Amino acid sequence: MTQQDSPTPERRKVNPILKQLLELGPPLVFFLIYLTIRDETYTLWGRDYSGFIVATVAFIPILLGAMVILWALTGRLSRMQILTAFLVIFFGGLTAWFNDERFFKMKTTIVYGLFAGVLGLGLLRRQSWLAYVMDEMMPMQHEGWMILTRRLCLGFALLAVGNELVWRTMSTDLWVKVETFGFPVALFAFLWWQIIALQPYMIEPNDDL
Repeated sequence: MTQQDSPTPERRKVNPILKQLLELGPPLVFFLIYLTIRDETYTLWGRDYSGFIVATVAFIPILLGAMVILWALTGRLSRMQILTAFLVIFFGGLTAWFNDERFFKMKTTIVYGLFAGVLGLGLLRRQSWLAYVMDEMMPMQHEGWMILTRRLCLGFALLAVGNELVWRTMSTDLWVKVETFGFPVALFAFLWWQIIALQPYMIEPNDDL
């Protein structure tokens, strides 16, 4: 068998409910930890830390543990998951080091801003880099991918601006709730709406026969 004929490793299947728990569980655990200790102050090494900062630090190993389990079960991690983990570790570390919750709150702006920037760069090149990632899961005509990419680029940009407005003008309690539930629900609803709206561009399995 030649190198070209060698089979590629198949992705390992995992229970979809377990996969969702591993992907969505860590933010929910962070939310519950924050609700439990938000009014507490902890003194460590001569410095006082708020409940928010302690919850942020606790979130890091929880997220990494979930990703390790997900990788062990599926054999892969998406670039988005890896980027999110890196930013959580980086900004979570800055939050603890400087004892300043603003760093962790800015993380969400940077994540959404990066996504918008990457998609926007592809659009400038008249390409849909989103299609490179999702084409196998959702076959669609090129025009449909360009439409979805433009809309999602704008959506991520709006979420980045929204995060800045929320954390800079509103309470930490409200930001945690919006971060945990508001932004994910808004993004899910937006994507679901786009999938329905772009049905005319979808490619059925037998379209190319």
